[in-house]
Amino acid sequence: MNNLLTVVLIVVIGYMLLPKIIIKLNKNVKNVSGKEAASLIRDNKNLVILDARSKSEYKSGHINGSHLMPANEIASRITELEKFRGKPFLVHCASGGRSPKAVNVLLKNKFGPIYHMNHGLSDFNVSLTK
Repeated sequence: MNNLLTVVLIVVIGYMLLPKIIIKLNKNVKNVSGKEAASLIRDNKNLVILDARSKSEYKSGHINGSHLMPANEIASRITELEKFRGKPFLVHCASGGRSPKAVNVLLKNKFGPIYHMNHGLSDFNVSLTK
């Protein structure tokens, strides 16, 4: 019984960490801090900001000009992003837990370059949010 529990825990933890590991190993993704994200937004007018949080989180405050696409919907809504192909993406969620899933869907669909706000809006300059 203990061995089974150990195996289940390893699988669950691995499943949770796999998206973050893929991001760290992919050359088309750069993890950025909130401060670096603010600079990207200020300096790159072609940047597509993808907010992977829920609709209610987005309504409570978001980065001006960001596009809401919850992490659990991005795979089924990927065609909505075709008009942004070839542009750089900045992907974030609230704290960096859900956005790796969104980044991985973008990678599978050959979008990039991608900037991932590593710690989400919790590490972002709130003066740029609405």
